[in-house]
Amino acid sequence: MRSRPARRRYEFATFAALSILTCFSAWCAAPSAAAQERRDREPNSVYAERRAKLAAQADAPIVLWGFTGREESSQTYIFEQEENFYYLTGHNEEGAGLVLLPQAKPGNEGWDGPRELLFLPPKNPLKEKWNGVRMSPADPGIEARTGFSTVKPFAEMRATVERLAKIYPSFYPILPYEKELGGYPHEKEVVDWLQQAAPQATLKDIRAQISAMRQVKSPGEIAFLQRAIDLTLDSHLEAMRRMRPGAYEYQIAAKMVEIHAKGGSEAEGYAPIVGAGPNSTALHYDRLSRKIEDGDIVVLDVGAQFAGYSADITRTIPANGKFTPRQFEIYNIVLGAQNAALAALRAGMDLCQKGDKSVNKISRDYINSHGKDLHGKPLGQYYIHGLGHHIGLNVHDPGEYCKPLEPGMVVTMEPGIYIPEENLGVRIEDDVLITENGYKLLSERLPRDPAEIEKIMAQAATQRAKETCKGDD
Repeated sequence: MRSRPARRRYEFATFAALSILTCFSAWCAAPSAAAQERRDREPNSVYAERRAKLAAQADAPIVLWGFTGREESSQTYIFEQEENFYYLTGHNEEGAGLVLLPQAKPGNEGWDGPRELLFLPPKNPLKEKWNGVRMSPADPGIEARTGFSTVKPFAEMRATVERLAKIYPSFYPILPYEKELGGYPHEKEVVDWLQQAAPQATLKDIRAQISAMRQVKSPGEIAFLQRAIDLTLDSHLEAMRRMRPGAYEYQIAAKMVEIHAKGGSEAEGYAPIVGAGPNSTALHYDRLSRKIEDGDIVVLDVGAQFAGYSADITRTIPANGKFTPRQFEIYNIVLGAQNAALAALRAGMDLCQKGDKSVNKISRDYINSHGKDLHGKPLGQYYIHGLGHHIGLNVHDPGEYCKPLEPGMVVTMEPGIYIPEENLGVRIEDDVLITENGYKLLSERLPRDPAEIEKIMAQAATQRAKETCKGDD
């Protein structure tokens, strides 16, 4: 459910030392890599195919920057590439640029240079002493390593654009969002830079074309998402086993983060949400400060990231291992809404608020027709968000809610009911791949049935009691 603030890695101080040791052991086991390269990525040929597909949709040069590394000043900041740039290049280091030319038209173009150029910062030995080795245009074999036949110093990018401006009347950057607090800092910076380098050029937005491509996942992307989901399922199962009155929300969250890191996750997809009692009704609660009390319901919305791809999974469980009758009632209504939506889910359906193709509407109608609040009113007023969204390089990946779903898209299914008056919030969220014949529930391994959840928690409580008795002996 939680959206991921761009480029920020959330850390838990309680497990800082453990995380460092975990990462160190991962480095020892994995092949050596430059400081900011991801341990896993798709082959260069996949990124090249994406660039070619994008260039085929343009009638002018596409000019993009990656993040500069200056977008975030926090001391816990760990660099993570701008998603569109990474999607096209697989490059995860700061200060890079990209120029893609449209498909050449014989006899109608004055450009005789390469059709795609990657620009990288020059070698900086002093900086590397502090921050580790970085790729540079002068590195031997840099073309094979990056998948670009032409790699130049970033300082030459402006001259390239100035030359292209004499041939092309327009350029395609990612234009800044035209809404309050929208867009990333670098988007405006790139536009300002282009207007100085090519003041007569018309700028067209390439965002929509890239976003459309990102919605349908490649086999490699689906595999990375499945790895992220599997790690997330492991952490949720462990949270069910460890949940008990007297624990703190942050303790449960920290254990889940530890499991992700041990399994190879480089970060969380978003700030972990563990909300007990009244906090279960706050959708994006992330303070994690409450001591979990007997009788609390606890919402666990925690997702691992793997190779840049984010899972998004939520389960709601009873703190003491047993749902109260009212908790059980609301939980089953949410589960029924999710099952009703899943039963209708297939290519051609959508996530719109209304319409005869809307699985969102199906879930909302179910909740409105089952159960009441304490005042006898329908529960739909407590279902305060949509049914789902796309996931991928961002936990809220590009995707139009009212566009028909297609095979290869990966979306969440997450109905919820949040009743502040009762300190009762329930959300059940799963990640789903749309297929040619329907869908595949990628998070199927994690129980949704309340009886199964109670059984897992009861078995864990029994095991804890046995271990306590052994300790007393």
